[in-house]
Amino acid sequence: MDFDDLLQRYFGTSDLSEASPGVQAAGLDRLRVDFGLETDRARKFALWSVLYMLGQAPDLDVAFKDEADREAARNLMDMFDAGRDD
Repeated sequence: MDFDDLLQRYFGTSDLSEASPGVQAAGLDRLRVDFGLETDRARKFALWSVLYMLGQAPDLDVAFKDEADREAARNLMDMFDAGRDD
């Protein structure tokens, strides 16, 4: 899954600043529903990652049953947060 493709799919643009608040809210709702319904671990992780980058991700213990997935999410969070410090 490509990040820009996901943004295009859920928000109609790869630049969220171009999306109205209503479009953003509707896109987040669709993203949350798809995340909740997704059964493929890799796709679920990709959707969670987008939600995390948008500040909307569910807690890890709710999002992932598997400890390895939770650890991968923690690693992503650490890398993402370290990149913000620069």
